[in-house]
This record gives sequence, structure tokens and C-alpha cells, in this order.
Amino acid sequence: MALDLLARAIERDPHYGPALAMAALYHHQLHLQCLADDWDKNRCMGLDFARRALRVAPEDPGVLGRAAFAIGGFGEDLDVAIGLIDRCLVLNPSFAVGWHWNGVLRIWAGQSDLALDHFETALRLNPRDRSAFYLAGTGEALFFKRRFDKASTRLLASLEQIPRHAVTYRVLVSCYAQMAHLDEARGIAKRLRSISPVLVPYIIPYRNPDDCELFLSGLRLVAGLAA
Repeated sequence: MALDLLARAIERDPHYGPALAMAALYHHQLHLQCLADDWDKNRCMGLDFARRALRVAPEDPGVLGRAAFAIGGFGEDLDVAIGLIDRCLVLNPSFAVGWHWNGVLRIWAGQSDLALDHFETALRLNPRDRSAFYLAGTGEALFFKRRFDKASTRLLASLEQIPRHAVTYRVLVSCYAQMAHLDEARGIAKRLRSISPVLVPYIIPYRNPDDCELFLSGLRLVAGLAA
């Protein structure tokens, strides 16, 4: 398991910033997938790794980007996370993954137009990279812009390439529900349950109340139908 290997690397060098930041990111992935056995413990460990990484490698763009994404995703101060990712991109303006992370953080902040700009920058910097994350990110941003038809097309295309990304399933379920395509929504919810036991997540990253309600209302509708 990746976290076990990272733990061994950190044990050998407790000041190895990239390993600390990557560990924070993996704990955040457990959070996103709703797979952590103990949510509070997982959150505390992820934040601790992120903060330790920032202390030992404050000028490493990769460390800044990963720590920012984990800090924002665990529900900490999103302005702090955005400040960190912006600093990351000042240090390395060509860091394509950093631009993608910035896009996701902007979605969480309710800034979907800016998120789309950042996703386009990421793709322009690394056009040969896998397009699945671009499709997922832009699909999520388009969902919050209420462009449901285009959003659903991109989200579904992303899942064809990354079929185990729980966040994309949840956004797509809600998107189909908003379009009153309830059979499709139920089908996607069934696929989600094969990789995650949770349809409606217990922590919502979206800070804009309207975005949060849009996302949750579709999930609750489908969860009620499936009950």
C-alpha cells in the first residue's frame, strides 16, 4: 500500500517534504472516497502530514501544491489553501498539476469560471497528460454553472477512463437528478456503491451555500428513491 511505503520513507527521513506531502494527499484521497475507517483520525493525520511538509519544504512547488489541496479538502481555511497553491504556481508557473489543483480549489470556493480557466491552463501546459481529470474538473465546474447537459457528458467520459473516482460519480448522480434523468442517476449511484458505501458524503467541500444545496439536493433525491 502506498501509505505504508510513504511511512517507511518518512521514518527514515522525517524531514522529507515530498513524502510528507504525498502522505497528506493519500489521506485526503481516503477522505474523498469515504473509505477511512476513522474519519477524525484520518483527517488529523492528513493535516499533520501537510503541515509538517510545509515546515520542512516551504519553497518546493510540489509540496506546496499537495499540501494546499489536502488542507482545503479537509475543510480547513480555504483562503489559506488557495494562497499556498498560488505561491506554488508563482514558484513554478509551468506546473500543470498545480493548475489543476487550483481549479478544484476554486470550485470549492464557488469560483467555477476561474476554475475552468485553470483547467484549460493545465491542459495547455500538458496536453499529452490523461484527459480524464480535465474532463472531471470541467464537468464539475459546468455542473455548478447549471450547464447540466455538457457537464454530464464530460463527467461520464471521465468515468470511462477513471472508473473508481467517487467524487465524479456523486457529481454525475446529482447532475442527472437535476435534469430529471432519474433512471440514469440510479444507475450511476449503483456503480458508485461498488467502490464506496457512501452516496451522500458526510463532509461537503463546497463553501458556496447555493452550490452545496445544488449538489446535495440531487443526491438526496436519488438516495430517497433508492431507500
